[in-house]
Amino acid sequence: MIILETPDGIVDVSNEYYSTLIGNAVSSCYGVSGMAPGNAAQGIASFFGRKKIDHGVLVTANGRELVIDLHIIVTYGVNIAEIVKSIIKKVKYTIEDATGLPVESVNVYVDGMKAD
Repeated sequence: MIILETPDGIVDVSNEYYSTLIGNAVSSCYGVSGMAPGNAAQGIASFFGRKKIDHGVLVTANGRELVIDLHIIVTYGVNIAEIVKSIIKKVKYTIEDATGLPVESVNVYVDGMKAD
């Protein structure tokens, strides 16, 4: 859970909500082949066949702002720098539009490449 204190009160949003919202936004970006497990628990879950869209997403609160870490797999032959710029812009807009909470940073880690 991410708990943020705002002038209007306390905002308590589950990690699953953020992960699903971000996972859908990232998966719809051109050149993204999938999400890579972001930590050991996600890696073990995917090893046993439990693949979810929220794999590779980690959201933490830094004061009143969110820090988002993404682990992605890109399609072979695409411009990685442009894909990353597109992902950062889309994720930041999606989160700020859906929750009204500011995003401090979006960190994108390219963990692999897949031929389509």
